[in-house]
Amino acid sequence: MEKRNWLITGVSTGLGRAFAQAALAAGHTVVGTVRSEPDLRDFEQLAPGHAHGRLLDVTDDDAVESVVADVERNVGPLDVVIANAGYGLEGTFEETQLADVRRQFEVNVFGAMATLRAALPGMRRRRRGHLMAVTSMGGLMAVPGMSAYCGSKFALEGVLEALGKEVAQFGIHVTAIEPGSFRTDWAGRSMTRAERTVDDYDELFAPLREARRKASGNQLGDPAKAGEVVVRITSVARPPAHLVLGSDALRLVAAARTAVDDDIRAWETLSRTTDFPDGAQL
Repeated sequence: MEKRNWLITGVSTGLGRAFAQAALAAGHTVVGTVRSEPDLRDFEQLAPGHAHGRLLDVTDDDAVESVVADVERNVGPLDVVIANAGYGLEGTFEETQLADVRRQFEVNVFGAMATLRAALPGMRRRRRGHLMAVTSMGGLMAVPGMSAYCGSKFALEGVLEALGKEVAQFGIHVTAIEPGSFRTDWAGRSMTRAERTVDDYDELFAPLREARRKASGNQLGDPAKAGEVVVRITSVARPPAHLVLGSDALRLVAAARTAVDDDIRAWETLSRTTDFPDGAQL
């Protein structure tokens, strides 16, 4: 396998850490972003000389641009970039404050966009590269009590799909990584939870919140195996635009897509009534 330079945001824990460890094990050089000096030192100790840490808040656009420029100048041209940094926000739509929703989008959507956008010009000039972002099975299906999180991941899915069609002409691949439930701390200390304020949602939402808490640490997905899969797709000629990870994600995403298809078929005749008779088809 050709040795490549990777940039992965959010490598202190979770899937970002697993992606970085798998890439390092395969002999690649990995620049990983973290939020603290102790995390930076810890990451660099994984593979001295090959693991390079950078402090970064992905919501700081100027800092993102600066870090990417520094990496290209001092580590080498970037071949693979994974916008992984993000977090979960749990709460019903009505109970979740708009300020918290905006913060969710700042990190999960705009932080990812800033990362990919900063790396894109160099890849375009070199006519090669692989841009990835971690969305979620929640970017292709939605569950009660996660409207802000799923909304951010649906938005990122749309960005990635359009981006992939724009840059394919330059030899650049774009992949949305869509994990199911993995044994990380995403549903534990990494989860932000909206305050409960409306009793009417108790019957629906209280069991969901409790079940998610109980499942934390016992999830189905193995982060190390996810890392191996992500490394594998960077070496194939035609990597997927969508990489669903985990049998739970496969099942739930398939069910959600079937539900959409069912609506389209059920209401197809009515949908067609909105056309001009002489309009132009896209």
